[in-house]
Amino acid sequence: MYRDFGTILFATVLGIILVAVPLIIQWLIAPSNKTKEKMETYECGEESEGSAWLQFNIRFYVIALIFLIFDVEVVFLFPWAVVFKEMGLLALIEMGIFLLVLVVGLAYVWVKADLNWVKRKVRYGSGRYKRIAMEPEK
Repeated sequence: MYRDFGTILFATVLGIILVAVPLIIQWLIAPSNKTKEKMETYECGEESEGSAWLQFNIRFYVIALIFLIFDVEVVFLFPWAVVFKEMGLLALIEMGIFLLVLVVGLAYVWVKADLNWVKRKVRYGSGRYKRIAMEPEK
């Protein structure tokens, strides 16, 4: 019994060492003279334009997350299709439930208009988005 915990302890200690040693070596040998030029944002050799802390459209992340969710879920269809004949009717029912959950998720995303790249209603629009801004809720 203690042999199993020894293996876990060894793996934990080894993991800590493999993370800590490169960090310590980097801290010891890295140059520490920080100049204004070294602290600038690197943009592939180009002069940076403005701050790196600007806001941009969250749609990039939303579309990427939706894609990842459905892409990873669809990956589960391949192993099921390979062993479908051996598993029988139960596997078909389980996969039907799984696909139903996916379709409900897709319908939810579709109704919320999260698949549209450009949303036509902006809650607090100003400037060029003022004409498509939603009326404030009362």
